[in-house]
Amino acid sequence: MGECDLRGCGVLITRALNQSEQLARMIEDCDGRAVVLPAIEILPCRSPQQAQKLLASSWDRVIFVSPNAVRFGLQLLARPELPDAAIAAVGASTARQLKQAGIRVDLIPDRGYDSEGLLSLPELNHVGDLKILIVRGEGGRALLGDTLQARGAKVRYAEVYRRVKPTPRIEPLLAGWSENIQLVTTTSREILQNLVEILGSAGWPKLSQTPLMVISERMEQEAQRLGFTTIIRASGADDRSLMEAICNWVK
Repeated sequence: MGECDLRGCGVLITRALNQSEQLARMIEDCDGRAVVLPAIEILPCRSPQQAQKLLASSWDRVIFVSPNAVRFGLQLLARPELPDAAIAAVGASTARQLKQAGIRVDLIPDRGYDSEGLLSLPELNHVGDLKILIVRGEGGRALLGDTLQARGAKVRYAEVYRRVKPTPRIEPLLAGWSENIQLVTTTSREILQNLVEILGSAGWPKLSQTPLMVISERMEQEAQRLGFTTIIRASGADDRSLMEAICNWVK
Protein backbone atom coordinates (compact mmCIF):
# COMPACT_ATOMS: atom_id res chain seq x y z
CA MET A 1 0.00 0.00 0.00
CA GLY A 2 2.92 2.34 0.54
CA GLU A 3 2.36 5.62 2.38
CA CYS A 4 -1.27 6.18 3.31
CA ASP A 5 -2.30 9.30 5.17
CA LEU A 6 -5.93 9.22 6.29
CA ARG A 7 -5.79 12.23 8.59
CA GLY A 8 -9.15 13.99 8.55
CA CYS A 9 -10.85 11.01 6.89
CA GLY A 10 -13.65 9.15 8.65
CA VAL A 11 -14.52 5.74 7.22
CA LEU A 12 -17.82 4.04 8.02
CA ILE A 13 -17.41 0.25 8.38
CA THR A 14 -20.68 -1.62 7.91
CA ARG A 15 -19.75 -5.31 7.96
CA ALA A 16 -20.61 -7.56 10.91
CA LEU A 17 -19.07 -6.44 14.19
CA ASN A 18 -16.74 -9.43 14.59
CA GLN A 19 -15.36 -8.77 11.10
CA SER A 20 -14.74 -5.04 11.57
CA GLU A 21 -11.87 -4.96 14.05
CA GLN A 22 -8.90 -5.47 11.73
CA LEU A 23 -10.06 -2.97 9.11
CA ALA A 24 -10.75 -0.41 11.84
CA ARG A 25 -7.24 -0.94 13.20
CA MET A 26 -5.68 -0.53 9.75
CA ILE A 27 -7.57 2.72 9.19
CA GLU A 28 -6.52 4.09 12.57
CA ASP A 29 -2.90 3.04 11.97
CA CYS A 30 -3.01 5.44 9.00
CA ASP A 31 -4.36 8.20 11.29
CA GLY A 32 -7.88 7.83 9.93
CA ARG A 33 -11.10 7.63 11.94
CA ALA A 34 -12.91 4.28 11.88
CA VAL A 35 -16.63 4.50 12.59
CA VAL A 36 -18.28 1.09 13.05
CA LEU A 37 -21.97 0.68 12.25
CA PRO A 38 -22.75 -3.00 11.60
CA ALA A 39 -25.49 -3.21 8.97
CA ILE A 40 -25.68 -6.98 9.34
CA GLU A 41 -25.52 -9.47 12.17
CA ILE A 42 -24.43 -13.07 11.62
CA LEU A 43 -26.03 -15.73 13.82
CA PRO A 44 -25.92 -19.56 13.82
CA CYS A 45 -28.63 -21.36 11.90
CA ARG A 46 -31.68 -22.29 13.98
CA SER A 47 -31.63 -26.01 13.11
CA PRO A 48 -28.08 -27.28 12.54
CA GLN A 49 -28.86 -31.01 12.30
CA GLN A 50 -29.39 -31.08 8.53
CA ALA A 51 -26.23 -29.08 7.85
CA GLN A 52 -24.24 -31.32 10.19
CA LYS A 53 -25.44 -34.42 8.34
CA LEU A 54 -24.52 -32.94 4.97
CA LEU A 55 -21.06 -31.82 6.12
CA ALA A 56 -20.34 -35.33 7.40
CA SER A 57 -21.30 -36.94 4.08
CA SER A 58 -19.06 -37.73 1.11
CA TRP A 59 -18.70 -35.10 -1.66
CA ASP A 60 -16.60 -34.55 -4.76
CA ARG A 61 -16.46 -30.78 -4.16
CA VAL A 62 -17.26 -28.65 -1.12
CA ILE A 63 -17.61 -24.91 -1.79
CA PHE A 64 -17.45 -22.31 0.99
CA VAL A 65 -18.99 -19.04 -0.14
CA SER A 66 -17.72 -16.72 2.63
CA PRO A 67 -15.63 -16.51 5.81
CA ASN A 68 -18.88 -16.88 7.76
CA ALA A 69 -19.56 -20.15 5.93
CA VAL A 70 -16.16 -21.37 7.13
CA ARG A 71 -16.61 -20.11 10.69
CA PHE A 72 -20.05 -21.59 11.26
CA GLY A 73 -19.58 -24.62 9.03
CA LEU A 74 -16.47 -25.83 10.83
CA GLN A 75 -18.24 -25.43 14.18
CA LEU A 76 -20.68 -28.12 13.02
CA LEU A 77 -18.01 -30.64 12.09
CA ALA A 78 -17.36 -33.44 14.55
CA ARG A 79 -13.73 -33.34 13.39
CA PRO A 80 -11.91 -30.35 11.78
CA GLU A 81 -11.71 -32.03 8.38
CA LEU A 82 -13.86 -32.79 5.35
CA PRO A 83 -13.79 -36.33 3.96
CA ASP A 84 -12.12 -36.76 0.54
CA ALA A 85 -13.46 -33.63 -1.17
CA ALA A 86 -11.81 -30.94 -3.25
CA ILE A 87 -12.32 -27.69 -1.32
CA ALA A 88 -13.25 -24.46 -3.10
CA ALA A 89 -13.38 -20.92 -1.67
CA VAL A 90 -15.18 -18.04 -3.34
CA GLY A 91 -12.64 -15.44 -2.22
CA ALA A 92 -9.27 -14.76 -0.63
CA SER A 93 -10.64 -14.14 2.87
CA THR A 94 -12.59 -17.40 2.74
CA ALA A 95 -9.51 -19.30 1.57
CA ARG A 96 -7.38 -17.73 4.30
CA GLN A 97 -9.83 -18.78 7.01
CA LEU A 98 -9.89 -22.34 5.71
CA LYS A 99 -6.10 -22.51 5.67
CA GLN A 100 -5.91 -21.13 9.20
CA ALA A 101 -8.18 -23.99 10.25
CA GLY A 102 -5.78 -26.46 8.65
CA ILE A 103 -7.95 -27.22 5.62
CA ARG A 104 -6.33 -27.16 2.19
CA VAL A 105 -7.93 -25.05 -0.53
CA ASP A 106 -7.92 -26.63 -3.98
CA LEU A 107 -9.92 -24.07 -5.95
CA ILE A 108 -10.05 -20.28 -5.70
CA PRO A 109 -10.82 -17.70 -8.41
CA ASP A 110 -7.82 -15.88 -9.82
CA ARG A 111 -10.06 -12.92 -10.60
CA GLY A 112 -13.45 -11.63 -9.50
CA TYR A 113 -13.75 -13.02 -5.99
CA ASP A 114 -17.41 -13.98 -6.40
CA SER A 115 -19.59 -16.78 -7.76
CA GLU A 116 -18.91 -15.72 -11.33
CA GLY A 117 -15.16 -15.91 -10.76
CA LEU A 118 -15.41 -19.36 -9.23
CA LEU A 119 -17.65 -20.62 -12.04
CA SER A 120 -15.07 -19.52 -14.60
CA LEU A 121 -12.52 -22.05 -13.27
CA PRO A 122 -11.96 -25.01 -15.66
CA GLU A 123 -12.40 -27.45 -12.75
CA LEU A 124 -16.04 -26.36 -12.42
CA ASN A 125 -16.88 -26.31 -16.11
CA HIS A 126 -17.20 -30.09 -16.46
CA VAL A 127 -18.97 -31.36 -13.36
CA GLY A 128 -21.43 -33.87 -14.79
CA ASP A 129 -22.56 -36.31 -12.07
CA LEU A 130 -20.25 -34.78 -9.44
CA LYS A 131 -21.71 -34.36 -5.97
CA ILE A 132 -21.17 -30.79 -4.78
CA LEU A 133 -21.96 -29.28 -1.40
CA ILE A 134 -22.29 -25.49 -1.11
CA VAL A 135 -21.78 -24.17 2.41
CA ARG A 136 -23.57 -20.84 2.81
CA GLY A 137 -26.04 -18.79 4.86
CA GLU A 138 -29.78 -19.28 4.82
CA GLY A 139 -31.31 -18.09 1.55
CA GLY A 140 -28.01 -17.35 -0.17
CA ARG A 141 -27.56 -16.33 -3.80
CA ALA A 142 -28.76 -18.99 -6.25
CA LEU A 143 -26.39 -18.40 -9.19
CA LEU A 144 -23.63 -20.77 -8.08
CA GLY A 145 -25.84 -23.76 -7.36
CA ASP A 146 -28.16 -23.20 -10.32
CA THR A 147 -25.23 -22.98 -12.75
CA LEU A 148 -23.52 -26.09 -11.40
CA GLN A 149 -26.79 -28.01 -11.62
CA ALA A 150 -27.22 -26.84 -15.21
CA ARG A 151 -23.74 -28.21 -15.89
CA GLY A 152 -24.83 -31.61 -14.60
CA ALA A 153 -23.73 -31.58 -10.95
CA LYS A 154 -25.80 -32.89 -8.06
CA VAL A 155 -25.91 -29.90 -5.70
CA ARG A 156 -26.95 -29.65 -2.05
CA TYR A 157 -26.76 -26.72 0.37
CA ALA A 158 -25.51 -26.75 3.96
CA GLU A 159 -26.97 -23.53 5.37
CA VAL A 160 -24.91 -22.93 8.49
CA TYR A 161 -25.74 -19.34 9.50
CA ARG A 162 -28.37 -16.67 9.10
CA ARG A 163 -28.18 -12.94 8.45
CA VAL A 164 -30.15 -10.43 10.51
CA LYS A 165 -30.58 -6.69 10.02
CA PRO A 166 -29.63 -4.83 13.24
CA THR A 167 -31.58 -1.88 14.62
CA PRO A 168 -28.91 0.52 15.96
CA ARG A 169 -29.51 4.05 17.20
CA ILE A 170 -28.62 6.28 14.27
CA GLU A 171 -29.40 9.76 15.60
CA PRO A 172 -25.87 10.46 16.99
CA LEU A 173 -24.29 9.18 13.77
CA LEU A 174 -26.49 11.37 11.55
CA ALA A 175 -25.98 14.41 13.77
CA GLY A 176 -22.22 14.30 13.23
CA TRP A 177 -22.20 12.80 9.74
CA SER A 178 -20.69 15.71 7.81
CA GLU A 179 -17.78 16.06 10.23
CA ASN A 180 -17.15 12.37 10.89
CA ILE A 181 -17.95 10.39 7.73
CA GLN A 182 -16.07 10.98 4.48
CA LEU A 183 -16.33 7.46 3.03
CA VAL A 184 -18.72 4.51 3.45
CA THR A 185 -17.54 0.92 2.90
CA THR A 186 -19.89 -1.95 2.03
CA THR A 187 -18.97 -5.54 1.21
CA SER A 188 -22.23 -7.13 0.08
CA ARG A 189 -25.49 -6.14 -1.57
CA GLU A 190 -27.38 -7.16 1.55
CA ILE A 191 -25.23 -4.90 3.72
CA LEU A 192 -25.77 -2.04 1.27
CA GLN A 193 -29.54 -2.54 1.21
CA ASN A 194 -29.68 -2.89 5.01
CA LEU A 195 -27.66 0.30 5.45
CA VAL A 196 -30.09 2.26 3.28
CA GLU A 197 -33.01 0.89 5.32
CA ILE A 198 -31.31 1.47 8.70
CA LEU A 199 -30.54 5.12 7.94
CA GLY A 200 -33.96 5.60 6.38
CA SER A 201 -35.32 8.72 4.76
CA ALA A 202 -33.64 10.94 7.37
CA GLY A 203 -30.21 9.57 6.51
CA TRP A 204 -30.54 9.05 2.77
CA PRO A 205 -29.56 12.60 1.71
CA LYS A 206 -26.32 12.33 3.71
CA LEU A 207 -25.62 8.71 2.72
CA SER A 208 -26.28 9.14 -0.99
CA GLN A 209 -23.93 12.12 -1.24
CA THR A 210 -21.06 10.39 0.57
CA PRO A 211 -18.55 8.39 -1.53
CA LEU A 212 -19.46 4.70 -1.34
CA MET A 213 -17.02 1.79 -1.62
CA VAL A 214 -18.29 -1.51 -3.07
CA ILE A 215 -16.48 -4.74 -3.96
CA SER A 216 -18.08 -6.04 -7.16
CA GLU A 217 -19.71 -5.05 -10.41
CA ARG A 218 -23.09 -6.26 -9.13
CA MET A 219 -22.79 -4.01 -6.09
CA GLU A 220 -21.73 -1.09 -8.26
CA GLN A 221 -24.83 -1.54 -10.42
CA GLU A 222 -27.01 -1.75 -7.31
CA ALA A 223 -25.49 1.44 -5.90
CA GLN A 224 -26.10 3.23 -9.19
CA ARG A 225 -29.70 2.04 -9.18
CA LEU A 226 -30.20 3.30 -5.65
CA GLY A 227 -28.87 6.73 -6.58
CA PHE A 228 -25.42 7.06 -5.01
CA THR A 229 -23.44 9.89 -6.58
CA THR A 230 -19.84 8.66 -6.09
CA ILE A 231 -19.00 4.94 -6.19
CA ILE A 232 -15.52 3.47 -5.66
CA ARG A 233 -14.84 -0.19 -6.40
CA ALA A 234 -12.34 -2.23 -4.40
CA SER A 235 -10.81 -5.35 -5.90
CA GLY A 236 -12.13 -7.61 -3.14
CA ALA A 237 -13.83 -7.81 0.26
CA ASP A 238 -10.70 -8.65 2.28
CA ASP A 239 -9.20 -5.97 4.50
CA ARG A 240 -6.09 -5.45 2.38
CA SER A 241 -8.10 -4.87 -0.80
CA LEU A 242 -10.37 -2.43 1.02
CA MET A 243 -7.40 -0.53 2.46
CA GLU A 244 -5.70 -0.33 -0.92
CA ALA A 245 -8.86 1.16 -2.41
CA ILE A 246 -9.26 3.58 0.51
CA CYS A 247 -5.65 4.75 0.20
CA ASN A 248 -5.92 5.15 -3.58
CA TRP A 249 -9.10 7.17 -3.11
CA VAL A 250 -7.49 9.70 -0.74
CA LYS A 251 -4.45 10.33 -2.96
